[in-house]
Order: sequence, then structure tokens, then C-alpha cells
Amino acid sequence: MAPQRRAGSRTPESGGAGAGARAEERRRLSSGMKGSVQKDSRRKWLKVAFLLSSAMLGYLLSGSYLLGEDGVTEVLAHQGESLQYKFIEVPCSEDYDSHKRFEGCTPRKCGRGITDAIISREEAERIRRIAEKGLSLGGSDGGASILDLHSGALSLGKHFVNMYRYFSNKVHDTFTEEDFQLYRDVRQRIQQKIALTFGISSSSMYLTKPTFFSRINNSEAKTSHDEYWHPHIDKVTYGSFDYTSLLYLSDYTEDFGGGRFVFMDEGANRTVEPRAGRVSFFTSGSENLHHVEKVHWGTRYAITISFTCNPDHGIGDPVLT
Repeated sequence: MAPQRRAGSRTPESGGAGAGARAEERRRLSSGMKGSVQKDSRRKWLKVAFLLSSAMLGYLLSGSYLLGEDGVTEVLAHQGESLQYKFIEVPCSEDYDSHKRFEGCTPRKCGRGITDAIISREEAERIRRIAEKGLSLGGSDGGASILDLHSGALSLGKHFVNMYRYFSNKVHDTFTEEDFQLYRDVRQRIQQKIALTFGISSSSMYLTKPTFFSRINNSEAKTSHDEYWHPHIDKVTYGSFDYTSLLYLSDYTEDFGGGRFVFMDEGANRTVEPRAGRVSFFTSGSENLHHVEKVHWGTRYAITISFTCNPDHGIGDPVLT
């Protein structure tokens, strides 16, 4: 006869099943808590990542960096700011080694500088009027016209003429001696600033060609001379260049759109927004590969003033004869 079970007693089987159910419940609760903690942690991480991404995007779009078609573009100088002086040093290329070196002048220190402090806006306006008067005698059929007071080269249609010969009877009516004196004075100040920045003597630098005014608009290019936007290296293109400078005579976004000066560095483009009176200068080797953006509207005026360390490639200041 089988023994009777007392009320409330449990068989081993029934006790094991109950314990197993409670253990399973504890596991579900534990798993749920862990899942909840993981979800909370994931939400917090996503929130932090979102905030960081938003902050980075805000920084990139703040004006110091811009996102463009070619990737990240850093703005070295905004049109709306007045810079006393800014210099970015970069490693020198080997381009200078393929030319005769001139100690005390050939670049050992390379880079790019920007200043709004050596040429006033009023002087820039006066210099721009020199360009406007000279270019009124001619002008390219395409979007880029040049005027070289040194050689007399002037864009005319699809060609160049010697202004001093072709318009000999109009030159004295167009320019004044004060125009040429201002041009010489501005050139000297730019030369001295470059010499001081790179630790060389200004007397060891010589003006070289081409040194010229440029006027750029959005007209369709008619010849290769109108295609100013191609990337290039001044030392490779011209040979004689060791230091290049540009004096801007009009304002980005006010007088024209596009037309920024772009240094093309690995991983990023670095731009200078033109501002009347702003001087941008740099060593001329491939450490400063650059181009000018296409002008979309308006008219952009500037002067390119170039220097060499080789006296054989030097030229004199222009003289109104």
C-alpha cells in the first residue's frame, strides 16, 4: 500500500518544476533589466554622437571651414575681416633646387602670408582707377584682360598689343606721373613686407615678369589666355618666380561672386577672399599649388606682382615716357 502524502507536501518533481519556473522568471527579469540598461546606454551614446556631429558640422559651416564640391575648404581670410597679419608656414618643395640658388634670397622658409595693413582701401581704389583707365583702351573678348605697365602688354580682342606703341598718342592723356609713382610706392611696400616675412633682404629681390593688372568677369573664354582658373605652380610656369604677391582691388561678394584665390593642399583647399587693399603673398614653388575660382558675376580687379632672386631676370619699375 502506497504511503499517503500529507497536505502541502511536495514531490521532488513538483518542487523542481516550481524552482525552475522561478529561476526562469528571474532570468527574464534580469535579461529585461540588462536590455533596458543597454537601450538606455545606446540612446545616451547616440545622443552624444549626435551632439558631437552637430557641433562639428556647425564648426565646418561657421565660416572658418566650408563643405564644397571638392571636400573641405578652409577660409584663411574672410572678405569682411581686417587682418593685421597672418602667416602659414609650409615645407618648401624641391622646385628651387632645379634653378640657380641665391643665398640670402632663394626660399629656405616657405609659406603664405596675408595682410590688410600695408595698403589702405583708399589707395586700392586709386590703383584700381589706374587699371580701369588703362583697360579702357582695350580689353579681352573673353573673361580675362591684363594690363602690364612694365612691358606695355594690353589685352585687345583675342590678342595683345604694346600699349605704349599702339596707343602712343593716348597714353599721356590716360595716365599721370602720380599714377606711376603710387604704383612704385605700393610695389616697394609689398616687397619690404615679403622680405621681412621670409627673413631676406629686400635689395636681394628683383621685380620680374609678368607683373600685371588683371580684370576678370564671367564672359565666356575666347582663347586659352582667358582660362585663368586652371591650377598651376608659378615657379614651374614662369621659372623666374621665387615670391608671388597679389594686391586685390575689389571686394568678394560685393563687387563680384566666385573669384576666390585657392591654395590646393592635400586633404583641403585653403582660400583667400579678395578684399580691396588686401595683399596675399607666398613662395612660388609647388608647395603653393593654386588656382582662381571662376568669376560668376561682377568684375574682379587685382595686381600680380612677382619677384625673383636672379638679377638676370629682373625688370625695372614702369616709367611714364
